[in-house]
Amino acid sequence: MKQLIYTIICLLLCSFAVSAASTKKLEVRKVDFEEIRKRTQDSVGSRCYYPKLMAAFMRNDTTLLNDTLPSGEVVKGEVMTVDDYRNLYYGYVFQEDYNPFRMSVYSDKLEYLYDKKEFTREESVLIKENARDALRDNLFDLRQMTFFIYALKEIKKDHLARICQFRLNHIVAAIMSSGQGTQEHPWVVTSVEHEYNIINFLGYVATSHEEIDGGIDFIRVNKKDSKSPEGFYFDVSRIMEVAREKFPDDVE
Repeated sequence: MKQLIYTIICLLLCSFAVSAASTKKLEVRKVDFEEIRKRTQDSVGSRCYYPKLMAAFMRNDTTLLNDTLPSGEVVKGEVMTVDDYRNLYYGYVFQEDYNPFRMSVYSDKLEYLYDKKEFTREESVLIKENARDALRDNLFDLRQMTFFIYALKEIKKDHLARICQFRLNHIVAAIMSSGQGTQEHPWVVTSVEHEYNIINFLGYVATSHEEIDGGIDFIRVNKKDSKSPEGFYFDVSRIMEVAREKFPDDVE
């Protein structure tokens, strides 16, 4: 039931994210990790120096720090582009605290709530606060981000919800700009969890997972109709490379 509630919320919220990735002539191109590494570590000549990107990210979304928006927090010309988000998302793998298997202690804290069909205002506030804590742990926890937006809408904090929705849209767009979900052009992810997030955002339900040679995962899905794909392909080679470097005892 918990997965069903999450899928329903995804369908309510994240059609916006998928449409952002599909209707704005998103440029699909291969992820060049070496080039991203250079850009995000260049403190002098790059606008994509990682601390700068993170500062811009936090300026445009202050909801993780508090629930008030400082006057003038959106500065003309400082809105992050999909390319900025590509550097932010994929550049994270070069940060010291990157852990591809990170699970927040808050992820399942409210499991007892998710069997409910409706939430009271007090429960919505609780969901919002728990999701906020999870996002402080991991800014790229897309599942908790959907709960956060949903709860904000439920308690009528629509302005904050729109800001967080903008961020979710662009993270999803960054991932989808990396490929087409096919074996020849898989989507590149920095967390296995993001494979299932993308599938949910597209309105599918995963039915099985298969590891293919070359660091590729194939997620089979329930077909919507006869023309629907059997499943989608994801490139997890960077995840495995980092795992071998940081957690050699846990990787075969």
